[in-house]
Amino acid sequence: MSAATAVRLDHLAIARQFADAPQGWVVPPRFDPVERWYARLHAADNHEVWLLTWLPGQQTELHDHGGSAGAFHVFSGTLTEDTVGGPAESPRVVTRDLGEGAGRRFGSHHVHRIVNRGADPAISIHVYGPALTRMTKYRLSPAGLEIRAVERAGAEW
Repeated sequence: MSAATAVRLDHLAIARQFADAPQGWVVPPRFDPVERWYARLHAADNHEVWLLTWLPGQQTELHDHGGSAGAFHVFSGTLTEDTVGGPAESPRVVTRDLGEGAGRRFGSHHVHRIVNRGADPAISIHVYGPALTRMTKYRLSPAGLEIRAVERAGAEW
């Protein structure tokens, strides 16, 4: 596949297609009281689709997607995304709430955290292209955005 084909792939449209057909999900959503639950719904040559569930208070750490672009769609509930931008030594955080039916595309250098700050469980569909091979986790410190860990597919998730 050419780079031009990858650019034209609409990750959010794919997420919405999966959200519109929950009867076709290969696994039903589950909620884990200890940590976020996730399962891969689909894998193709140029993208993969994941189903995630979020109980109130569950969240990701600040992370990127290892060079993959993507999107997520909120199937139910409300999720909050904290996006980190600007220079690493003086980053700024933008917060947005996304309710049921909302979605968001992101590029290959996107650093964010997703949190269920609401009172109700949430379900979301995430699409990454190409498929995730690694994720870098970050922390915000007085020195700015710092790498905390790099996780690899098949090893840490």
